[in-house]
Amino acid sequence: MRYGLRLTHPTHTNYELKMYTYIKRKSPLFLFLLTLLLTLLLCLPWVSAKEKPKPKPEAWQINGIVAALDDGYDNVKKLAFDKLNEYDLQNLRLVFDKPEDIALKTAKILKDKSVDNSVRAGAAEALGTLGDAAQPYVKDIADILKDKSVNSSVRGSAAKALGNLGDAAKPYVKDILNFFKDKSVNIYVRYYAAEALGNLGDAVQPYVKDIADILKDKSVDNNVRYYAAEALGNLGDAAQPYVKDIVDILKDKSVNSYVRGNAAKALGNLGDAAKPYVKDILDFFKDKSLDNNVRRSAAEALGNLGDVAQPYVKDIADILKDKSVNIYVRGSAAVALGNLGDAAQPYVKDILDILKDKSVDNDVRYYAAEALGNLGDAAQPYVKDIADILKDKSVNSYVRGSAAKALGNLGDAAKPYVKDILDFFKDKSLDNNVRGSAAEALGNLGDAAQPYVKDILDILKDKSVDNGVGYGAAVALGKIEQLKLNNIVVILDNVYYDGQLQIAQWRFLTYFLGGGTEEVKTLLTWLGFPETKTIPTSLTHEQGVKTLQIFAQAWEPSKDFTRLQQDLAKQIAVVARKISWQPQDIVILETHYNNLKKAGFNEADSLQSVIVSLKGWQWFINARLTIISHALVWLALIFAYPKFPQVQAIFFWNPWVRRILGVGYVGFLLTWIPFFRRKLFEPFKPSLLADAGLDNFHPEAYFPESLVKVPGAEKPQAINQVLPSITGQIVLEGDSGLGKSMFLRYLVKTSPRIVVYLPARKCDNGVIEAIQAKLHGQAQDADFLKNLIYSGALDICIDGLNEVTADTRAKICQFVESYFRGNIIMATQPLEWIPPSTAKIYKLQPLELAQIQQFLLSRQPQLPKDANIQGDNYKQACTSYLTQTLSQQQPPEELAANQRILSNPMDLSLVALMLSQGESPNLFHLQQQQYKLMAAEYLQEWKQEFPLKKFSDAVYQMRLDDEQALPAAEFHQVLQSLEDEKYKMVVSRQWQNEEGAAKKEWYFRHDKIMEFFLVQNFLGEGDDAEKHLIDHIGDPRFRGVYFLLATLLPLDAAKELREKLIQYAADTKDHTVSDTFVQLLRPRS
Repeated sequence: MRYGLRLTHPTHTNYELKMYTYIKRKSPLFLFLLTLLLTLLLCLPWVSAKEKPKPKPEAWQINGIVAALDDGYDNVKKLAFDKLNEYDLQNLRLVFDKPEDIALKTAKILKDKSVDNSVRAGAAEALGTLGDAAQPYVKDIADILKDKSVNSSVRGSAAKALGNLGDAAKPYVKDILNFFKDKSVNIYVRYYAAEALGNLGDAVQPYVKDIADILKDKSVDNNVRYYAAEALGNLGDAAQPYVKDIVDILKDKSVNSYVRGNAAKALGNLGDAAKPYVKDILDFFKDKSLDNNVRRSAAEALGNLGDVAQPYVKDIADILKDKSVNIYVRGSAAVALGNLGDAAQPYVKDILDILKDKSVDNDVRYYAAEALGNLGDAAQPYVKDIADILKDKSVNSYVRGSAAKALGNLGDAAKPYVKDILDFFKDKSLDNNVRGSAAEALGNLGDAAQPYVKDILDILKDKSVDNGVGYGAAVALGKIEQLKLNNIVVILDNVYYDGQLQIAQWRFLTYFLGGGTEEVKTLLTWLGFPETKTIPTSLTHEQGVKTLQIFAQAWEPSKDFTRLQQDLAKQIAVVARKISWQPQDIVILETHYNNLKKAGFNEADSLQSVIVSLKGWQWFINARLTIISHALVWLALIFAYPKFPQVQAIFFWNPWVRRILGVGYVGFLLTWIPFFRRKLFEPFKPSLLADAGLDNFHPEAYFPESLVKVPGAEKPQAINQVLPSITGQIVLEGDSGLGKSMFLRYLVKTSPRIVVYLPARKCDNGVIEAIQAKLHGQAQDADFLKNLIYSGALDICIDGLNEVTADTRAKICQFVESYFRGNIIMATQPLEWIPPSTAKIYKLQPLELAQIQQFLLSRQPQLPKDANIQGDNYKQACTSYLTQTLSQQQPPEELAANQRILSNPMDLSLVALMLSQGESPNLFHLQQQQYKLMAAEYLQEWKQEFPLKKFSDAVYQMRLDDEQALPAAEFHQVLQSLEDEKYKMVVSRQWQNEEGAAKKEWYFRHDKIMEFFLVQNFLGEGDDAEKHLIDHIGDPRFRGVYFLLATLLPLDAAKELREKLIQYAADTKDHTVSDTFVQLLRPRS
C-alpha cells in the first residue's frame, strides 16, 4: 500500500511516497533499513486501506521462486522469500507437488549462520506461511527466537513465523509472551512477538489478561503499549472481555496519543464486540482538539468495523466534505469510506465529486481515488469518471497515479481503460513514482493486460527509463503471465546496466518471470554475473550439449541486447572448451560458430578450433559407421540366409555380388570365421546328410568299444578316443561289416560342425561337384566353395571307396591332397590303391574275443520288442551259444572261422537277432538263414512264395545303375516283410519333395544284405550266371558278392572261380578280391 503511508507534516506531503519508492527499488539491505525505520516511526499511526487477501500463486510463479532459492546470491534468496510471502500458500500442494521440499530448503537457509541475516529473516517469515509443511521445523524456529546471539531481525521474523503457524506453535506461546514483556529484548523482536501473539488467536487466550495489563500499565514504554493494543485487536473473540479496557485507553487523554490511536484501531478490528463503542470512536474521530494522527487512527478503526459502523457513514462522509477539516483527516475519512464497501454506497458520488473537484487539496483527492478503488462494485458506475481523471493531464500526477491504481483494483470494469493506463505508464514526462502506480495497476488487472505485454517489455528494453519504473514494469509482468525464453532475455539484460545492488533484483526477476525452467536456470548459471562459486568447473557431455542448445535458443532474441550478447558469446566459448565433444555435436557447434562469426565475435575462433579437431574424428567415425552399417547389413543377410533362397543365391553364392557389394572383406570373413561358415551351410544341412540315412540311425546303437590301429601306435585303441571328431585327413580301412559306415554316421550325427556325407560312387565327377549337387543349385561359385572347404568350413565324409572305380578313387585322392587343410574322413575296405599322401590310415579291427559277448549283450535294447527271448533269457542264450561256438574242442580251422565271423559286428548283429527269435545261427550261412526265416513268414502272411528271382534281378539292375532306393512300386509287399523289426533287412526314409508331397524310400540296411540278393544272380548253371561271374571280377561294386560265392558255390566251382581271380590279380596287380577269396575258401578245401 505504497500511497497509504503518508507522513502528517504538511511539508512532507510527498516525502514518504518518494522515500518508499526509492527504497523499494534498492537492495534488500535498504528494505531492511526501511523496516527498521518503520519500527522507529510506529508512533506515527498511518491510515491505510483494509488489507487485501493474498493472491493464490500459479505453478510457474512457485517454480520461479524455488529456482531462485538455489542462486549463489543471498539477496536473490531474500527476494524469493519476500515474493513467497506475498502469496496465500494454504493450498500450495495444488500447484507444487512437494511443499515439504520448499520447507526443507527454507529451514536449511534459516539455520545457516553463514547466510546474510536479511535472508534468514525472510526464510523464517516464509516458513510461517508454509503451514503443515513447516511443522517439522517449529522447534528450530522457536530456538532461533530464544537465541539472543541471533540477529534481532531474524528473531523477529521467527516470532512472526510462529504466530502464523497456529496450533503447531501453541507450546511456545508463553515464550513469545515473555519476549514481548522482556524489556531487555530488542524492540524489533518485541514488535513481532506482539504481532505473533495477535495471530495465534485462541492459543493466546490464557495470556490475554497479561497483554491487556501491559496496555493499561502507564509505566510501560509507549511503543510496547502500542504493540499490546495491536495484539489485542488481532485476537478477536479472545479479547472481547477487555474491550472496555481498550475503550478506556482510547478515552484517556493522559495516554500517549499514538497508543490511543492504536487502541482505536484495535477496536476497529474487534468487530461486533466493539459495537457499543462505535459512537465513542466516531466522537474521537470528530474531535478537532485531538492530534490529527490519532483522528486518522479512529477513521481507520471505523473503516474496519464494516456494518457495525453503518449508522455513522454519513458522519464520516460529512468530515470528508468539510473543507475546514485537516486534509489528512479528510483523506483518512475517504479511505475509511472505501473500506466500508456497500455501506458507503450512498456516498460514492460524494467521494467522486471530491476526486473531480480541482479546488480540493490534491492529497484529499488522492485518497478519494484510492477509496473509489477499494469500493469495488459500488464504484463501477463511475469508472469512466476515474478514467477521465487519469487522462486529464491538467490533474496532479499523483492524483492521476492514484486514479490508475483505483482502476487497477476495479478489475473487469476497468478493462476498456487498460490502454489508457498503459499510455500513462509510458509517459516519460510523468514522475517516476506516478508511472510506478500505473505499472502496479497493470499488474493488478492480470489477464486484461496480456495484450500489452509487448508494450511493457518495450519499456524494459528502454535503458533511458528509470530503474524504478523498469522494476515496476517487471513486477507487473509477474502478475500477468510467464515469459518465454525470447522475452526473458529482456529481463536478464537489465543486469548489465544497473549497479551492483540491482544484480540480485534482476536475477530474481529472471527466475521468477521465466517460471524457473531448466532453460532459465541454465542461462543464469552462466550469464548475468553469477556468483563465481556457482559456475561449474566441469560439465558432462550431456550437460554441455544441453547448455549450448539453450544458448542457441537465446542467441536470436539476444541480438537487440549488446551487453547480454557479448556475455553470451563469451560463455559459449567457455562451455565449448570444457567438453569432450562427439562427432554428432558438430551441428550445434557449427550453429554457434556461424552465429559468432556473423556477429563478429572473436570467440568464433574457439569454436572453429573445436570443430576442426572434431571433423577429423568425424571422418574417422563416419568411415567406421559406414563399415559398421555395411557389416550390419551383411550380418542381417546372414541371419536371413537360412530361410530365404533368394538371399542365398543373390548375395552369397553369386561371386560378383558377393565381391562387389561385399567390398572384399565379406568373402574373407565368410570363409575364415567359423560362425559365418556354419551359417552358409545351415540351410543345406539336411541335403548334405541325406545319404547318411540319419533318420534311422540311433547313436546309442553304436558300439563305441571298437578298436582301431593308429599309425605309430603299438596297440589298437578305442576308435571313439582317437577319432572323437573329424580332424585332419583320415582313411578308415576295415573289412565289410566291421562298422565303418556305422562309425561315420555316428560322427556325423554327433558333430556340432557342418558335415557332408558322400557315398564315393557320387564323386565320379569330382568331390566338389558332388557337394555342389547337394546345395540345390545355389552354390554357383565353385571357387568360393573350394575356399570354404580349404578353410575347414565343411567336414567331409566319403564312404565306400572300395565300391568305385580306380578313376573315381583317383579323383577323390587328388581332391584330398589339394585340400590338405580340410577335415576329411574316408572309409574303405582293404584294396590295392595308393591313398592320399596327406591322409593317415586308421585300420578298424575286428572285435576281440572279450568284446564279442559284450557286443551281443549291448544289442538287447535294439532287438524287436516282441522277441521270443528277452532279458536274462537272452543273456543266457548268448552265453550258451558263444560257449558252444567258441569251444576249444573244435578243429582249429573251424574255431578260427567261427571266431572270424563272430568278430564282425554286422554278422554278430544278425546272430543277436536270431538268438532273440529262438533260432540257432548258422555262422556260414547267416544271410541265407535270415532270408529263409523271412521268406517263411512272407509265405504265411501273403500266401505266396517270396519272389527271390524277380527281386534279385531288380537288385542286380539297381546296382548296375548305381541306385540306392529299392523299387517300391513293384515290390511293396516284399519291402514290408524285409522291413519287419525281426529282420531289419531294409530301412525306410520319409521326406518331402519340393512340392511338399510326402515321399518314402527303402534302402538295404547293409551292403552284406544287398550282396545276398545280388549273389543269387551269380549262382546256378545258366549262361547268365557264368557271364556275371566273368563280367564283374574287376567291378568294385560286386566285391562282396565274390566273397559270398566262396562259401555258396559248389566246391569245384569255387575252386575254378579262385583260379580265375588269381589270374586276374596277376594280370592287373589288383589282389583286393582274390586274396580274401582264397582265405575264405581255404576252410572248405
